[in-house]
Amino acid sequence: MKSKATTGPHIVIAGAGAIGCYVGGMLAHAGHQVSFLGRPRVLDQLRLNGLRLSDYSGLGVSLSPEALDLHENPEIISQADLILVCVKSAATPEVAGQIAAHAPPHAVIVSLQNGMGHAETLSAALPSHDVRAGMVPFNVVPIASGHYHRATSGDIVIAAGPGALDATMSVEGLVVTQTQEIEAVQWGKFLLNLNNAPNALSGLSLHSQLLSRPWRRLMADQMAEALRVLCAHDCPIRPTTPVPVGLVPHVLRLPTPLFRRVAAKMLTIDPQARTSMAHDLEAGRITEVDALQGRIIEMGRAKSVPTPLNSSIHAAVKAAEQGGKTGFTPEQLRKFKC
Repeated sequence: MKSKATTGPHIVIAGAGAIGCYVGGMLAHAGHQVSFLGRPRVLDQLRLNGLRLSDYSGLGVSLSPEALDLHENPEIISQADLILVCVKSAATPEVAGQIAAHAPPHAVIVSLQNGMGHAETLSAALPSHDVRAGMVPFNVVPIASGHYHRATSGDIVIAAGPGALDATMSVEGLVVTQTQEIEAVQWGKFLLNLNNAPNALSGLSLHSQLLSRPWRRLMADQMAEALRVLCAHDCPIRPTTPVPVGLVPHVLRLPTPLFRRVAAKMLTIDPQARTSMAHDLEAGRITEVDALQGRIIEMGRAKSVPTPLNSSIHAAVKAAEQGGKTGFTPEQLRKFKC
C-alpha cells in the first residue's frame, strides 16, 4: 500500500536494512512519501509487524504495515525523486545497475553507506545524475522483528550540491547537513568504523569495549596504522569527534578514569549496543570487512606501508564468517594468523 504522505519528493530507500529502515522510517513518520526497496528477509518482517523505531534518548515511533510501501521489484525506482542508497558495500554495483535501468533523469541519488568509493561507483553507472556521497555517524541495530534501534548520536552529512537537499532530508529526530568536504568527513568516519571488526570479534558491547583499556589500545594501534596509510596517500581527514584525528589514538590509550572524562561524548551510546558487523556475524552474513580493513590493507600495499594489525583483524573476521572463533581477547587478535 502506498504511503499516506502526499507532499514533498518521492523517496525510495534502496536497501531496506538497519540504516535504510531507520532513516526511511523517520522520513515516513515525518510525512514524506517513502518507498522501501529490499529483500524478502526484511520486508516480510515489516509486512507482519510494521516498523518500530527507537533510540538512546527514548524515541518511540511505530508505523503500521499498512503505512509502509514495500517493494522487492526495483521498478519502484522509476517513481523516485530522491534515492537513498543504503545497501551493504558489496551490493553497490548491483543497485547501481538497478538505478541506471529505472531512475528518472531528475532523480537525485545519495549514498548512505559505510566505507569509501560508493558514490564513485554509483556515478560511473549514472553519469547524468546528481549523485552524492554521504556519511551516517550513528549505529542502528535490529532489536526484534521490524524493530530498529539507534544506539549512538550524531547527524548525517551529505555532499553539497544544487538545492536544499539537507533541509528536505532533515526531520524531527534526524538532522542532515551539507558540506564541501565530504571525502574528508567520510575518511574521519571510516577510521572510527575500523572498530566494527574488533567489536564484532570481542563479544562485548561497545560501551564495555570502550571502558576496557586493552581493547582501547588495540583500537588505537589499528587507527594509528590506518592513519599512516592514509597519510601516505595524502587523504584529507576531518574528524567526526571534537578531538583532532591525530590525537584520537592517544586519547584511546589514556587510563580509563581519565578517558572517561576526556572522551565523554564517545560514551553517548546504549550500554548494550554493538556494531552492525557483530550482528552480521551472529546472523551468518558476509560482513563489510573488505571495505574497511581490506581497504587499508590494499592501500598500504600500494605505498609499501605495513598493516599487520589490520591484516590480523581482517583474517579473523574472514575466519569468523566461515563459522570460526569469536570472543577474542585483544592479545589473541594481535597474534591471529589464518
